[in-house]
Amino acid sequence: MARATIDPVALASDLIRCPSVTPIEGGALDVLERALEPLGFRCRRMPFDSETSPRVDNLWAVRGTGNGRHLCFAGHTDVVPPGSNADWRYGPFEPKVTDGFLYGRGAADMKGAIACFVAATARFLARQDGSFGGRISLLITGDEEGPAVNGTRRMLETLAEEGERIDACVVGEPTNPERIGEMIKIGRRGSLTGHLTVYGVQGHTAYPHRADNPVHRLLRMLSHAIETPLDSGSEHFEASTLQISTVDVGNPATNVIPASARASFNIRFNDRHSSTSLERHLRDLFDTEGVRYELEISCSGESFLTPPGAFSTMLADAVRDVTGIEPELSTTGGTSDARFIRHYCAVAEFGMTGQTMHKIDERVALADLAALTDIYQGLIERFFTQAARNAPTARC
Repeated sequence: MARATIDPVALASDLIRCPSVTPIEGGALDVLERALEPLGFRCRRMPFDSETSPRVDNLWAVRGTGNGRHLCFAGHTDVVPPGSNADWRYGPFEPKVTDGFLYGRGAADMKGAIACFVAATARFLARQDGSFGGRISLLITGDEEGPAVNGTRRMLETLAEEGERIDACVVGEPTNPERIGEMIKIGRRGSLTGHLTVYGVQGHTAYPHRADNPVHRLLRMLSHAIETPLDSGSEHFEASTLQISTVDVGNPATNVIPASARASFNIRFNDRHSSTSLERHLRDLFDTEGVRYELEISCSGESFLTPPGAFSTMLADAVRDVTGIEPELSTTGGTSDARFIRHYCAVAEFGMTGQTMHKIDERVALADLAALTDIYQGLIERFFTQAARNAPTARC
């Protein structure tokens, strides 16, 4: 059982072949189960749904028993829509190996990384003859690219209620900007979205004294928000940023002052803020304009940091041994499911390069698939052989 071998290119191709656009499973979890069960993994489907979000099928697979150290790999088999198939050099769900690359939707984000971890685990188990005194698991969702409501978060909540304990987790997101080995993520900025509506008095543009133009008010309020720096960064984070994504009036007439104007913006914030403190800051700022307005706030994830420690050191050592590169410990980029995992154990993110993720002709280099498999294998071996049980689990 432990002598089974996995070709990461072949497994990644099988996964790409599954049209698993969020929230459709598309057969990807079936492919994983067929690969994992011969390695001795116990596979369990964990479907969830809710009133506001569609049903999502997820997979929890675990190898080993007892109270030994537990390493988890977290990832997602769902992918973003491919766009027009005609724009692809090869079909988005028709994997093609050519010129040293594997093409297909999800190759970089993140079916390639999943395949590498499975292949690395197979190698590790073969070297250990199947016995390693610990537990390895895969937590795979189909809801990361979507609302992230019925995936990783609900899986972790359920597993915790059942008494499951994880010591550390590596998330296979494409963290490297240009080449394998450049960057490990040990945290992420928070993401807050605001919808601001400003009300005025409708009137004729030739008689502005008889109206109150909400567009002018809105622009001033937004200018104040942009011109007031949120911070200058922190030890592990760059400065928080506010970006306006849209300004809408919906006014078809050029000679009418509208009654209301609306804008939306997004704030990517560091560990100097919370969504609550930012909302308070915005309301205090907007109140100074003395106009009637409404502000709707939603937060898809708070900022978080898993301080550098034993686990990030193991991962960095594995990266350095394979690539010769000293990886940067970073918190840049968007949100990921690590924002849920960090409540349960130390977590770090490392995967493919992100140059083609979500793009037409998404692809990964075959050399990168080989390197990432070696890196994951090195991490697994370090995790179960180094005397790190007493390392603080709150640190990465």
